[in-house]
Amino acid sequence: MKTKKTMKLACAALAAVMTMGVVVGCGGAKNYAENNTEYVIGASGPLTGGASVYGVAVRNSAAMAVEEINAAGGLELADKSKVKFKFVMMDDAHDATKVAANYANLYEGGMQVSLGCVTTKPCLEFKGYAKDDNVFSLTPSASGDDVAKDADNMFQMCFTDSGQGAEAAKFVKETYPDKNVKLGVLYKSGDDYSQGLFNNFKASLGDDWTMTVASFTEETDFSSQVNTLKDCDFLFMPVYYGPAKTFMLQAKGKVANDAIYFGCDGFDGIDAIPGFDITTIPQEVSMLSHFNSKATEGKAKEFVDKYNAKYTSDADKGTLNQFGAAAYDCVYAIRDAMKKAIDNGKSIPANIAPSDLCEILKEVFHSSDFSVTGATGTNIKWNEDGTVNKVAVKYVIKNAD
Repeated sequence: MKTKKTMKLACAALAAVMTMGVVVGCGGAKNYAENNTEYVIGASGPLTGGASVYGVAVRNSAAMAVEEINAAGGLELADKSKVKFKFVMMDDAHDATKVAANYANLYEGGMQVSLGCVTTKPCLEFKGYAKDDNVFSLTPSASGDDVAKDADNMFQMCFTDSGQGAEAAKFVKETYPDKNVKLGVLYKSGDDYSQGLFNNFKASLGDDWTMTVASFTEETDFSSQVNTLKDCDFLFMPVYYGPAKTFMLQAKGKVANDAIYFGCDGFDGIDAIPGFDITTIPQEVSMLSHFNSKATEGKAKEFVDKYNAKYTSDADKGTLNQFGAAAYDCVYAIRDAMKKAIDNGKSIPANIAPSDLCEILKEVFHSSDFSVTGATGTNIKWNEDGTVNKVAVKYVIKNAD
């Protein structure tokens, strides 16, 4: 199977390309959605492997949103007919080399709009193809700063890495205005996510703050880092939950019990790691997020209740996290934007070409009067560069003993 990029190169050399039995002319792109009878939303993400807790959450939540929308009749067009949605997600196992084939299969399978990829590196690969084809992409969780950069078709429902770092620094400043805190930082050197968060945290905090910093590359032995940070009472940990869990276990009895372990979205799911009982960690474990899985009211609670009712296996229960909540909001945001466009006189037939739909959605997402309220925030809007504009909140995953 050829990707569209491959077809373009062949087109320049041979004047035409035969793909899947269809001739594609050099003057324009084939609309693979021309026979669609429903709107197709595509995505790529880790459904297997170490990051599958994120991908499965996105798959489950997006599928649940589509089922709800379809049960309500789908999207009503100007002529009062209704079109339903279809969600298709392919496994990339958090491996960017698998994205090209996934994208080609999705695009040639009729994908008209996408949730991009779940994690950043695969999403940067996905971005190149989606930009070339002008496919509107709203990723729930690929937080890299470059995901939406220089691509007007790319949008994020999650905070960017730099945004999370800046918000974490803001939280520290507001919590300790007199700087009366022994501040420590643990980050993974060379990791785009961890390094980016730390760099922006440090820059946003300013030079007048003192902090003790420990970095790591391997995720098994944290004895040196524990020794470096043992006297700190607030540890900012811009890392994923795997190394965070290992550090916390090795730090028991060495870091003060009243210290605070504070992370960002990488902490999401740390309380559901198989074989890890977070209640054995004496310290408070908290995170900066846009979703509270323990919410007692509002859209977040509604989402949690519906997710738990629908996905009852032990494996699925462990995937209730902000990645899924954001994917749920992504699907509804796309539906709401399409509805607004139709109300404004736009035509969005079931077989609309991806590029045409992209132009319509970009206009709506950039309009000042468009916002959504969902499980991850109220009055959610998007900036001109495709990054999200909503409030970050501290959530306590586990209280101190």
